[in-house]
This record gives sequence, C-alpha cells and structure tokens, in this order.
Amino acid sequence: TIEDAQKAIKLLKGIPYDTTFQAAPGIRVSFLDAGHILGSSFVVAEWKERERDRKIVFSGDLGRYKRPILKDPTTVDHADYLLIESTYGDRLHEEKDPGEELKRIILQTVGRKGVVLIPAFAVGRTQELLYRIRELEDAGAIPVLPVYVDSPMAIRATKLYERYSEFYDKKASLLHEKGTDILQTTRMEFTESVEDSKRINALDEPCIIISASGMLTGGRILHHLIQRLPRTKNTIVFVGYQAEGTRGRALQSGKDTIKIHGMQIKAAARIETISDLSAHADYNEILSWMSRYETAPSRTFIVHGEPDASRALQERIEDTLGWDCYIPEYEETVTLE
Repeated sequence: TIEDAQKAIKLLKGIPYDTTFQAAPGIRVSFLDAGHILGSSFVVAEWKERERDRKIVFSGDLGRYKRPILKDPTTVDHADYLLIESTYGDRLHEEKDPGEELKRIILQTVGRKGVVLIPAFAVGRTQELLYRIRELEDAGAIPVLPVYVDSPMAIRATKLYERYSEFYDKKASLLHEKGTDILQTTRMEFTESVEDSKRINALDEPCIIISASGMLTGGRILHHLIQRLPRTKNTIVFVGYQAEGTRGRALQSGKDTIKIHGMQIKAAARIETISDLSAHADYNEILSWMSRYETAPSRTFIVHGEPDASRALQERIEDTLGWDCYIPEYEETVTLE
C-alpha cells in the first residue's frame, strides 16, 4: 500500500559510492557506479570464510560505455562469484549515431507537419533525449520545436539529474560549468497537471512529446497514443527495450491495431526505433566489463534476462572467456562452496 511505501521510505539510508559498510554481522558491502542511470550501482559483498576473504558481485543493470551525461561503469578486479544481468545477452546495439537518427526522424515528421511522440522511461532515457535534442538545436540541425515532458516522474527525475551534476561525465561537466542547461531545450515545458496533459493532447502543430510509460503499459502516453497513433503524419519513436506482451512490443512487431482502454486503435503512424539509446549494455559491452577481471570467478550466474538472452550470453561467456556459467531456475537456491 501507499502507507507501507511511505513507512519504508523513512527507513532508507543513502550510501555514497565506494563506501564499505556492514550490512549484517561479518558481511561488508559497497556500491560501485554501474553507469546505467543516475545513482545506479552494482553491489560488492565481502566476508571471511575459513580465514579466507570471499567476494560476490551483483551486477544489477549494467550501463554502457561512452554514453552522454553519466560516467562509464566502473568495475572490480576479481570476484569469487558473479551474478550478471543478461537483458541484451543475445544482441548488439546498432552502430548508428542516435543523434543522427533522432535528427532524421524529427526532420521527416516536421516535413509531414506531424507530432513526434516518444514513450520513454522516466529515469535516464528522458534525460538523454533532452540532452540530445538540446545538442541538435544548438548545432542548428533541427528546428526549435515545443518539447513537452508529460510525465510527473520524468519531471522529478530530470530535476534530480540537474541537482546531482557531480555524477556527470567530463563533457557534460564542462558544459554545466559553462552555464549550459544540458537538460533544457529552447522551448521545453513540463506538463505536471492532468489539465496540461489534456491541453497538449489536443495540439495539432509539430512538436515533440515525451511521456511514460516507456513500454506503453500505462500512464499518460496512452491518451497521446489514442490521439496520435491513427494519423499517418505522426511518428511513434521507441527508445528503449520493449518486453514481450507489451503494447510497445506489439507496435514494434508491426501489429496494425492495439487495444487501449477497451478500444482497438489503428496503428497508422510511422513506427521508429532508436535502439542505440538503450541504457543496458549489449553482450559485447557485458563481455568488455567482465574481461576487466584479473581472474575468473569460481562461478558466474546469469540472471535478469529472457531465456534466449540468458542462454546466448552463457554461450558467449564460455566461448570467449572460458568461465564456468550457470543459469539458475526461478526461486532456485544455490549453495556457494
């Protein structure tokens, strides 16, 4: 319940990166920068067993290298055991410049006098989109359009990104120090209220609307889809992973109608995907992160991925690194030797 959540929040304690604390008697834990979204961490737990130091690493969501705004993922030199994510264990991100892709889509949609509608995750993806739109505007590569951020969570997350600039990478830090609002486009508007959201839903001039949820499972984006999806002049742009069974995956797969609020909505708008905007490491980036270990873990557990992705990553790790890998079953208990 909301009451439970509010009580739990009072028990939260922030821990800085690279700070070791005792999570339980005899167990030391530290959080290291995973480079995925602001504040994302992978977890290192250490303990003594038979007078020997032991270490287990939980990767969580791993970020990517050379991405805008945030620093690259850090790593460690060894672990006795590793739990590694496999969201993109079976694929590589396209080697296309996402800025150029975004530019092409915006220019083509403006040429049709349409609206660019972007379902985006509130934390991480929305901020990178704003950063890239600002870059394109500053370069004169796209016309200055109204940009509406229509997600209360995305609005709050953007303000947090602006507050914690100490986690920016070198380029973003330099721009920030020069006074550039890297997450503010020229004609940006935060639409916090329901009334504001309804107002922009009625607009018929070229603009960019960024809203949640990123997989079209709920949120304000659904009202915009009802309005924008049936019209050929508009473009729906996917910028993140679309899970099986979601409306986002259905549209990506070419389905000609989707069901929203009990209505079948015709998918006449242009559907685009910019896959290189994903904040999840692909299998090459996962292998690159793992290859920085000086010695192989005793065992690597592959988790957090669809079955095909997990199996594909297992094969690549075993073939490339020669590590012992295992994919645990749901709710399986494993004894560490």
